[in-house]
Amino acid sequence: QVQLAESGGGPVQAGDSLMLSCAIAGRALGQLTMGWFRQAMGKEREFVVVDTWSESAATYADSIKGRFTISRDAAKNTVYLQMNSLEPGDTAVYYCAARSGSRASTSTDAYSYWGQGTQVTVSS
Repeated sequence: QVQLAESGGGPVQAGDSLMLSCAIAGRALGQLTMGWFRQAMGKEREFVVVDTWSESAATYADSIKGRFTISRDAAKNTVYLQMNSLEPGDTAVYYCAARSGSRASTSTDAYSYWGQGTQVTVSS
């Protein structure tokens, strides 16, 4: 069973940076495709980024492209989401998600494992 635990969220000002972490237990990171999603209050959960850690580059949502970067530390079995130039529109609960194998997907339905989420609040 794969377990995911996000951390690093909090309140920030517009323009600030924040790094979220997703610690993975139960499976090696290299066996998983990892994604980040977010859900703002009253809205559906939306795709942020996915990485299969293969030759293909990560796929980013247009709304955050150039500001957010996904990375990993295989030794720590942890995935990160570096968020720069944060905007009030980035306010949401951020979730990391995992699926077995190396096929990228931007759909929430494709992911079997989810963390509990971490709140990011960006004030203007």
